Amino acid sequence: MAEARPASATAAVDVFKLGNYSTKAIRTSNAPKTLFIVTPENEGTYPVLLFLHGYNICPCCYSQLLQHISSHGYIVVAPLFLGVCSLYCRPDIKSAAEVTNWLSSGLQPVLPENVVPNLSRLALAGHSRGGYLAFALALGNANITLNLKFLALIGIDPVAGANKCMKSVPKILNSDSFNLDMPVMVIGTGLGGESMLGCIPCSCAPDGLNYAEFFMKCKENCHGFVISEYGHTDMLDDDFCNNCLGTSIGKLMGSMCKSGKGDKTLMIECVGGLVVAMLMAQLEGESRELDAIVDNSSIAPVKLEVMEASQP
Repeated sequence: MAEARPASATAAVDVFKLGNYSTKAIRTSNAPKTLFIVTPENEGTYPVLLFLHGYNICPCCYSQLLQHISSHGYIVVAPLFLGVCSLYCRPDIKSAAEVTNWLSSGLQPVLPENVVPNLSRLALAGHSRGGYLAFALALGNANITLNLKFLALIGIDPVAGANKCMKSVPKILNSDSFNLDMPVMVIGTGLGGESMLGCIPCSCAPDGLNYAEFFMKCKENCHGFVISEYGHTDMLDDDFCNNCLGTSIGKLMGSMCKSGKGDKTLMIECVGGLVVAMLMAQLEGESRELDAIVDNSSIAPVKLEVMEASQP
């Protein structure tokens, strides 16, 4: 079994720093989609996070973020979705479901020796368009029966389209509420809705389609946070997409996203810490870290605003 985390009065602060587990990145094509996996190398049994990337952004562009999460004792599986069409999302939702069902038989053989996935403790997360895909999958839009159950859902600055006239399909934000059967965390960015082109309304996370709408649709059992001084792609590696073939569209889109002036490493630590705190609370029953952040958001490495959390 994985080592127990040490109890500490500063445990909540520790989630914003790298954990105690050494990690290894693995790429495999022996799955319905090419996968980028970040896993602890230490012998043990670990919960699993399925992570869905943003529009035409390679999963490896999130390597620092995924390593942060994995270093706290989680196996992160990130499938690759690359395509020109960003709005019609049903094929990628279906592919995400196929990867989910593949985990039961396919994940163990590609992991390091003596590293075992605990698929009874499985969570789902995504960034940008991937955040939308994660919500759509959790809402049952894959038209495929899942053989595994997600215990938590995390949307990192989720976006459901280019503007109110060009919404992602299926149009999940048209519903009055999501009525999800799992706890949810929504993480937004303060600069994601701002345009790099001044008065021209062109942003990476437009108002009416961004984190605020997702949070409102959750209605209950949802934690919401806003990292107010950073932008939509500031949690990516500094060399985002420079070494990834086939992601020129994603790189172009990323250059149009307004960025914060602060240290991006701190942004990665903040997002990673929030994700880890949610996973600890919902997959392992250790809620002290998440509760501490909600009670005192100043322990985060960057300015963090807590949205009014609804109760289950």
